Amino acid sequence: MNVQNLRGKLLLSVLLGVVVYAGVTFFVDYNDVASSLAGFNWALLPLILVLTTMNYLFRFVKWEYYLRLIGVKGLKRRDSFLIFFSGLGMVITPGKVGEWLKSYLLREVHGTPITRSAPILIAERLTDSIALLIICAAGIFVFGNFWLAFVVVAVGVVLFVAISRHRPTAMRILHLGDRIPVVKRFVPQIEEFYESTYVLMSPRAVILMGALSTFSWFFEVLGFYFTFVGLGLEGDGDLLLKAAFILPIATLASALLLTPGGLGVAEGALVTLSVALLDISRSAAAVATFIIRFGTLWFGVIIGLIAFAILSRRISLDEEAEASSPATAESPP
Repeated sequence: MNVQNLRGKLLLSVLLGVVVYAGVTFFVDYNDVASSLAGFNWALLPLILVLTTMNYLFRFVKWEYYLRLIGVKGLKRRDSFLIFFSGLGMVITPGKVGEWLKSYLLREVHGTPITRSAPILIAERLTDSIALLIICAAGIFVFGNFWLAFVVVAVGVVLFVAISRHRPTAMRILHLGDRIPVVKRFVPQIEEFYESTYVLMSPRAVILMGALSTFSWFFEVLGFYFTFVGLGLEGDGDLLLKAAFILPIATLASALLLTPGGLGVAEGALVTLSVALLDISRSAAAVATFIIRFGTLWFGVIIGLIAFAILSRRISLDEEAEASSPATAESPP
């Protein structure tokens, strides 16, 4: 993995984020946005960040569970923590490709082959999708109009799990590339990738981690709920129901379209749905979007970049120590 290339993509995504937020601000009206920002109850911001951080922490628990499932042993909890949060720093790369950094770092720190750990990212996305579908299901019944997206994602999840767990079908699909010389070279790695996928897609793992993800993502919904409370909306069950519908739908939409960190797609969906369902001004919806996206995206990116810097430094120091140790020094002639 070319880390320098990832850093370049990260910088481009940050610039894209600046463009997106500037565009939303001026589309809504700069003065109205400034007024809504001034009226926000900033005392609630620490609570919002704590709630979104809880989601990160429970997702780390899921990461640890998946590592045990694929047989990763002897990895220090500190290293596992830094590896997982380093991945958060790269979620705004195109298609979230930077999250594969976790597998790369796991190999560098522990020696686990990338092909064995890479399916964890798929399992994480799958259980996240299940959780978001569960959370927004009540809103589907109340607000309607999103049945097609709900059904497409739900059917996709079921088909993926079913194929992954039916070994004959999965192996036939994997070996379609046997006749292609370039692909044939990687058949052993592909088979190792599948074996990890098979374990991670067990009914027990999908159900347990789907439930944990539902619990985890609901903290972000609560953060979104308190964002609207901070804007002066009445904090009642109706607001919570709408928050539990808007945020998951926007998150799923941004995940399906694979834009860097959902930039543009998530913001557009959050503003549009908030205005439509909560009957608030576009400026208030824009401010709510900026705040929750800071807590659910940019705050995680900041934490992730700090974790990545710490871990990269440690890896460099370990490599220097190993290179200078007597055991690895070149023997005299």
